[in-house]
Amino acid sequence: MFSSVEHGSLPHPDAMVYCVVQDGNAPLSMPDEAIQAMWRPEFKGKRGQIAEAFPANGPRIIILGLGLEKDFGFDGMRKAGLKLAQFIDDCEILSVHISVDSAADSVEHGRAFGIAFAMTAYSARQMPGSRTDAGTQLDVTIKGLDAAFDRGLENGLGIGKGVNFARRLINTPPNIANPLWMANQAEELAQRVSGLSVRVLKGEELERERLIGVINVGKASDSPPCMIRVAWEPAGTEGQKPIILLGKTITYDTGGLSIKTKTGMPGMKYDKSGGCAVLGAMQTIAEVIKPDFPVVALLVAAENSISANGYRPDDVITYRNGVTVEVTNTDAEGRLVLADGLCWACEVENPDCIIDIATLTGAAHGALGGVYSAVFGENQSIVDEVSKAGIESGEEVWQLPVNDAYRDMMKGTVSDVVNSNLSAAGAASAAAAFLTFFCDPEVPFAHIDMAGLSHTKRDEFAIEGPSGWGVRLLTQFVSSRMENK
Repeated sequence: MFSSVEHGSLPHPDAMVYCVVQDGNAPLSMPDEAIQAMWRPEFKGKRGQIAEAFPANGPRIIILGLGLEKDFGFDGMRKAGLKLAQFIDDCEILSVHISVDSAADSVEHGRAFGIAFAMTAYSARQMPGSRTDAGTQLDVTIKGLDAAFDRGLENGLGIGKGVNFARRLINTPPNIANPLWMANQAEELAQRVSGLSVRVLKGEELERERLIGVINVGKASDSPPCMIRVAWEPAGTEGQKPIILLGKTITYDTGGLSIKTKTGMPGMKYDKSGGCAVLGAMQTIAEVIKPDFPVVALLVAAENSISANGYRPDDVITYRNGVTVEVTNTDAEGRLVLADGLCWACEVENPDCIIDIATLTGAAHGALGGVYSAVFGENQSIVDEVSKAGIESGEEVWQLPVNDAYRDMMKGTVSDVVNSNLSAAGAASAAAAFLTFFCDPEVPFAHIDMAGLSHTKRDEFAIEGPSGWGVRLLTQFVSSRMENK
């Protein structure tokens, strides 16, 4: 499989790829051998369909179908690119030229292909042992025949590498990936990527800063909790309000004393997917986007374990903003750590806006079936921005409601609020409503519930395993902010 994918100069490629539209004419640049392959009766030009030709003098020719022009969109191009990348991987082709019709949006198509090729370089089998054949490791070089396509290609490769970074973190097992390991990964990221700084709040500092949710959720575990702050703060931006990206980073979730079933626990390493997506996005923001304004990531990290020291149903905890919370369910822990991040962001960071991303509720997955993530917010402008970024990145969201009716569901009897309304009705919106008690109403805030999308088998063009969902959306959000300044 691909071990690396790079953009570079290719005077003599192993293969030449021509991209064609379903039911369309052959591009003028195509040689006769490619045109003959395109008009074979079995080749329809459907998205991801491939035909080949082998000229006597020249590189192997690959014809890639893009589907109907009316269905073109960024994610459609990415899926076609994934099919191409997997074919090239299977054929062990080491260098490729790609030609896309000049009438197309070359930059966007290059970006889609770059993301697709980079994502194909990830394998979920991160820890092969002596009984696993490592297979052939390929270093692949790709290039477009158009300068705009090449610009997009480089951009997409950078974004795809950020997705793969997140996927590696997500897939790392919980006996390795504990909260302080996540902090170490953030510190290593800052060492290899210029412009990032990291601060880790742990131990007594969590107590001093009254990050009570992280403390309580993590106190049953032998692996201590922490909050990880990763900042992109370019020179000259002192005093500017940052975009805050907040990620739930539960490195493993047993459910605590409200323990999960034996079938509900496997796969709970994926409960850190929101924080991993935020960290992957910070890599792409620093390496690819390089905005001229500050962006701060907050990863609220804990392991929700079980011991005599664990927090309990009926406990009441008081947050740094004064809100009291009665614990009714220790398996509703994600919102407790996110509440700390929201309090900190509003009181310490002076944010321009806050976007949190979390595998928060099974209800969101039940409502949307893993086709979309749910987005919640009462500032419609920020929700619309997130939704637009989702469409442009191919990681789409669907807005669900949050308002006073759902806040009323979370009101407590011995405290201000409860952490879980034990009724199943409206659970995703009720969880979002809980979070609003910890965010300044004047701060634009969007909550993304990505439950069901942290790993997937749904997409026939995707590699099974952790998806890295959210990296592309958050990167696009920041990129759009920069373009619209």
